[in-house]
Amino acid sequence: MHIQFSKMHGLGNDFIVIDAINQQIDFTLEQVQQLSHRHFGIGCDQLLLVEKSEQADFRYRIFNADGGEVAQCGNGARCFAKFVKDKGLTDKTQISVETASGIIYPQIEADGNITVDMGKPRFEPNDIPFLADERSTTYLLDVDGVAYPVGAVSMGNPHAVVQVQDIEIAPVAEIGAKIESHPQFPERVNVGFMQVCNKNEIKLRVFERGVGETMACGTGACAAVVIGQMWQQLDAGVTAHLTGGDLRIHWTANEQDSVMMTGAAIHVFEGTIQL
Repeated sequence: MHIQFSKMHGLGNDFIVIDAINQQIDFTLEQVQQLSHRHFGIGCDQLLLVEKSEQADFRYRIFNADGGEVAQCGNGARCFAKFVKDKGLTDKTQISVETASGIIYPQIEADGNITVDMGKPRFEPNDIPFLADERSTTYLLDVDGVAYPVGAVSMGNPHAVVQVQDIEIAPVAEIGAKIESHPQFPERVNVGFMQVCNKNEIKLRVFERGVGETMACGTGACAAVVIGQMWQQLDAGVTAHLTGGDLRIHWTANEQDSVMMTGAAIHVFEGTIQL
């Protein structure tokens, strides 16, 4: 089976993007792992499939490098929008996209950046999912006998946010891996380490579920800003400085309002691979 693909990235968070409308695609978990492998395959953080939808312009499916399917990826959503526009699959500048967690509406801006309505944050433990007796803005998570204060929220996928004083020395790999698989997160969790610079700026590193630390995470930036506002440390408009670049996040602190994310999407190369 020969597969045509595009390699893309959003702030260094890299993707294999595949048109599954005009190609017959039916990957096994092992094939996703093979494609995602940086030495034996193409290499990516996530593999993205563009499919037909009966509810929206397109359907968006996301597979982590370990082969697991997830519901949402913000950087991927921007690359998805650029892909369908560049490939001539749509002539719209705003598209509706079905995801496993609901419909999102990426908007291609005049400057080439892409704004995505990431939907409403969800804080109820059952919605994240997170095992807790009641909802709280801060939970104490026991990691090897140390209590870590975390914020927990779903942005279509589960996120835990940990505040740190210095992002450069944050224990992202060690503590991120332990929180990712913590038993209170039954579906595992993405872990954001956030340094608040001021009311309108944060620095962020994210340990992604099923991937490890990535150069950027769109839903992670949204989650961090949302939690930062719930902790009354951030204003409505925030620039998130990630390892791969910056994202602009806007949220009104009203739980009925969507989180808006704006950033770049970059095409790297085209290719064909045989499985």
